Amino acid sequence: MPQLNPAPWFMLMIFSWLVFTTVIPPKVMGHAFPNDAAPKTTKKTETSPWNWPWH
Repeated sequence: MPQLNPAPWFMLMIFSWLVFTTVIPPKVMGHAFPNDAAPKTTKKTETSPWNWPWH
């Protein structure tokens, strides 16, 4: 059964996981988001209760 012989695919699997774990994460984490969600003001807005005419 050829699928039980690890010689043809084992080194390919090792190299691909080496790339996935060492090369790709720094590239992904190095991206900067241009639109950071920063609050513009810390002032709370005034809220008023609703007038429910049917209740």
